Amino acid sequence: MKDKFMRDILLEYERKRDANKKRREDRIADIYRRVPEIKLIDDEIKKVGLSLSRALINDPENSHKHLEKLKNKLEQLSQDKAFLLTENNIPLEYLDEEYHCNMCKDTGFISNGEKCNCFKQQIINHTYSMSNIKNILEKENFQTFDINLFSNEAFEDQVNTPRENMMYILNVCEGFVFNFEHENEENLLFYGPTGLGKTFLANCIAKSLLDKGKMVIYQTAFKIFELLEEIRFHNTKDREESSLLFEADLLIIDDLGTELTNTFTNSELFNIINSRLLANKKTIISTNLTPKEIIDRYDDRISSRLFSKFTMLKFYGKDLRWE
Repeated sequence: MKDKFMRDILLEYERKRDANKKRREDRIADIYRRVPEIKLIDDEIKKVGLSLSRALINDPENSHKHLEKLKNKLEQLSQDKAFLLTENNIPLEYLDEEYHCNMCKDTGFISNGEKCNCFKQQIINHTYSMSNIKNILEKENFQTFDINLFSNEAFEDQVNTPRENMMYILNVCEGFVFNFEHENEENLLFYGPTGLGKTFLANCIAKSLLDKGKMVIYQTAFKIFELLEEIRFHNTKDREESSLLFEADLLIIDDLGTELTNTFTNSELFNIINSRLLANKKTIISTNLTPKEIIDRYDDRISSRLFSKFTMLKFYGKDLRWE
């Protein structure tokens, strides 16, 4: 099943490259129709290239002289072409090939032979049954976030209204995305009752970073520990799946506290959090637990890391689902 999935991914990359090439050919044909002189220049550039090849073969002793002469001619032709494009209000990059991923140029692999982040993200989407994440993130992102859903009236004994509190949280989340590539050891912990926007904001961050080409894993704590248990005790899953938990640029653990808490889950949770901290990989955790419940439920090593290495963001107000 995994081999077939990998073949499907590579086939999709091939289709993307073919489509990229076709779109570029269409753009070139369009420009040749609009500005026939550009085609003449391109034809001349090809002739110069052929002339250079012949000169290097027939007269290798004077290769430097040929190179210099033809280089000057190519530069002049390129300048003439750029002038014509500009004169006709055509962007210079219009003739370049466009890619869905500029890092790997739609091959799936970067220059050192390693899988590109876009390739790894497809593995993640498959592994964690997140094939529908694109549809979710189209609906839940910073552009669709509506601050007016949150009440601007005092709530219980809180100093700020739910809307003021959410404005603060929103600013922190946007700053988290903006400064994501900085080595600032910033991690986030969302806590509070259900229905207050924790998952929505996590989706906003995921969407923004995916758009930047970052590798993001978004999964519930229950599913993560289920995967790790299958690997540890039944060996029914590929270990590459669990390694992605440590390699992803951002790991979002949703609904921490819904999993069965025992020695195994405590150990694995600490391993994930601590390993990512040491590797300077960022993590977001969302939970319905209060800080006291976190301390009571998890061992001191986990609590210490969460309270010292994560920015704690408290969500409060009325359940938006009922509102």
